[in-house]
Formats: sequence, C-alpha cells, structure tokens
Amino acid sequence: MLGMDRNWMYGKRDFYFLKRLDEFISHAVAHQKQHGDGEHLICPCSVCNNRKKVSCAKDLRTHLVLKGFKPDYHVWIWHGEKEYDMQGTSNALNQGKKFDNVDEFEMHGLDFNDIPINVDNDNDDSHDKDNNVEGENIDRMMDDLERDFIECPEIFQRLVDDSNKPLYPGCSKFTRLSAVLKLYTLKVANGWSDKSFTALVKLLSEMLQKIMSFHDLDECPRCKAARYKIKAGDKKKGSPIKTLWYLPIIPRFIRFFANPKDAEYMVWHHEERNKDGKLRHVANAPQWRTIDRTFPDFSGEPRNLRLGLCTDGINPFGTLSTQHRSWPVMLIIYNLPPWLTTKSKYILLTLLISGPKQPGNDIDVYLAPLIEDLKLLWNVGVRVFDAASGSHFQMRAMLYCTINDFPAYGNLSGYRLKTDKGCPVCGDDTESEWLENCGKYVYLGSRRFLHESHQYRKRKKAFYGKTEHRPAPLFLSGKEIPNEL
Repeated sequence: MLGMDRNWMYGKRDFYFLKRLDEFISHAVAHQKQHGDGEHLICPCSVCNNRKKVSCAKDLRTHLVLKGFKPDYHVWIWHGEKEYDMQGTSNALNQGKKFDNVDEFEMHGLDFNDIPINVDNDNDDSHDKDNNVEGENIDRMMDDLERDFIECPEIFQRLVDDSNKPLYPGCSKFTRLSAVLKLYTLKVANGWSDKSFTALVKLLSEMLQKIMSFHDLDECPRCKAARYKIKAGDKKKGSPIKTLWYLPIIPRFIRFFANPKDAEYMVWHHEERNKDGKLRHVANAPQWRTIDRTFPDFSGEPRNLRLGLCTDGINPFGTLSTQHRSWPVMLIIYNLPPWLTTKSKYILLTLLISGPKQPGNDIDVYLAPLIEDLKLLWNVGVRVFDAASGSHFQMRAMLYCTINDFPAYGNLSGYRLKTDKGCPVCGDDTESEWLENCGKYVYLGSRRFLHESHQYRKRKKAFYGKTEHRPAPLFLSGKEIPNEL
C-alpha cells in the first residue's frame, strides 16, 4: 500500500506529482487485474468522477494530468482501500446512539433494523428547512455509497438517477430515492414488521397508479402537448393525435428462461452451433465477433440476448383504399437456432402504431418505451431465473441490428431519403436526376461501386451516354455522420 500522504494529488503538477501518479496507476492496475475485468480502469479524474472507465493506463494518466483528481479523494476506495473504521461503527452501536435521519446512519455503514431513528413532528414552518437538510444528506450519502458499488457502477448510477428524478411527474417534494428512505425511516421508527411494511408498499403502489393515471388527462404532463385533435371553436374532443400499444419485453424474456427447453435454446448459439468457419448462423458473422471483442463483459455470458428490430407499414384490412395504416415493431432473438429465429412463437411484437398515416420521422416518439427497456437491459440488466441450469443470472440484451426496407430505414435513422442527396452512403456526392413526369428523384452513379476494371464502367449507351471513372464514396461511421452535418 502506498503512503497515506495524499497532498501531492492536489498540489503542483511537477516531477514529484508525475512520479507519485505513476505509483498510483501501478497500484490501480494491480487492483483492477485482481478484482476487476482486467482491461478497464475506473478513472478518478475531476470529470469522470469514479463513474466512468478508461481502456488503458495511458488514458488514465492523460486524464489525471490534464484534469486532476476529483475533490477529496484522499482514500482510494475505488482502487482497493477501505474507508471506514469498523471499531468506530461498533462503538456507535454499543453506546445506543440515536440518529435523526436515514442518511446519518447510512454514512456509518449501519443497517436499518439495528438503529432506532428519531422522527420529529415539526410544524409546517420548518418543513422547507428539513427538506434542504435532507437534500444535503442524500447527496452526502450518495458520495459515501460509492464504496459499495466498486464492482457494479451501473447500479450506483441508477441510484444517482433515482436521487434526481421526482417521485412522479410534477412532484417537487420527493425524489424516488428520498421517498424510499422516508418509508424506511417510518418502518424502523415504529417497529413495523417486514410483512406489514411490504403490504403498505403494495397498497401505496396501487393508490399512486390510480392517482397518477393518465386516463383522464387531456395533455402530456411532461411537454403539455394536446392529446386529442380539437378543431378551432369546437370544445368537443376529437380522435387521439397518436395511438400506441406497447407490449413490455422484459416479462416475456423472463418467461422464456422460466421454460427449461426455451432456456436451452437461448444458449444454442454458444454450445451447439457448428463452428467450422462457415456462415451457418448469425453468430458466425464478423459483426458478432467484433461485438465479442469490443464488449467482453457482455459476450462472457452466453445467455445475454442479441436482438434484431424490424418494422414496416402494413394494411391490416387488405385493401389499398382503406385510410388506415398499422406499423408493427418486432424483435427477433438471434440466440436461437436458425430454424426457430423466425417462428411466430419467438418473434416478439413490442409496439403497434396505428393511424391514418405512417409515423414518419416521428417514430422516435413511439419507440420511446421500447428504447427505455432496451437501455435498462444493456446498462444494468435484470435478474432472471434460468430453469435449464436452476440458477439466477443478470440478463442483459443488446440491439444487434435492424431489418427494414429503404423508406422505413429513413424513418428509423431520421435521414431524408426523398431529396436530391437521398443516398445515405454517397451523402453530398449523390448523383441524382428529377423526373418531371413521375415527380420523383432517380439516383444514378451506381457504377462507382463496381471494381475499377469492370466492363460496365466503360459502357456509354447503356448508361446515359457517360463512362464512369470515379472511385466509390467513403462509407461514414455513425460517429462521423454528425460531423458532416
């Protein structure tokens, strides 16, 4: 263990600082190889704040030299040191010390059921003052909780998010985290049993769902957009502006793993796939292997799901004259054997968008609940019981690819495909021509993608009287496209 003198961390960044910094990085690398994934290092710089990781020791050194350490990081709890003196904690218990709020005993590392808590019945005049104190205590508690989540920063980040989110839209008095702490305070102060406390929480959940039901709302509580179409001068509600049915995906994934046979199918790509180098399954594709190399923590669990999203507009009534369109959004599970991937039992209908017109570029509004669940499955995951192995595991999922035609691709990506620069690959180099009689653009120049010596490049009569000598346009990545815009 390095010396306890940590003044160098916040002093002048000279030769001595760099020498001690290299010692810290060596210590951090050794700790990460023993307790972490061995590849990514938690960064304690003032920007990353021990909540982000860097890929190598060189990047860690660069962050700390340029940005400095986060404030008051004198004890390296995220890099192998322990912060709290357990003797002091034991003395607090033996002395029967009482604490005035949840945050105070949380900072001492104590359990809810071991400590009596004083609940003051102050008047309303002191309520605002108490809320301010409580807010400061919660912030202090979140700083102290970092030590408990050194191996799972995603869960800590979720707690941080809950400490900033209101209990329900428009609530300014309680956040999600402070509401839970208030309930635990009452439980401990009044000696409630776990059974009675669970019953109370279930009742409150049902009551809040009814109170906060959006059934009677005429506008969005978040953006205040109107829910119904209302004509000028008419007070009657018209038809809904947008209609969506969402079928949650997480409960259905949990049910798949609850069936032993389906649970075995979910690891077919890893245990039973023929790995002879031929493209027999999606798992043989280069993209699959690239993901394995890029996210080893994800690919290390073969039960983690890789999903394909597909959507398109359909006419459910079988007649082109009907003024109605439906856009189903479905998920395909690529963990399965190829003969089951596209079976109706394993294709999940997640969203059903209906209306007289297609959703167009506004489809992102409809995709919001699905995206929220997918982000949860990627960042944190959910605890699932695997009936095949008889054990629990933290199931995660990723969106592996999307399957759609060209117009639907434009809607999903937000790219305008019906202009003179409508090719997403060629971009500004798109060669197009407007056809007056058809009222549409046609895109020329496809010979650019052929080999340089291909015979079609030299043909004039077959291709609007021109030869083609230009190279193919460069394909831009998802990170490069915004720079072009």
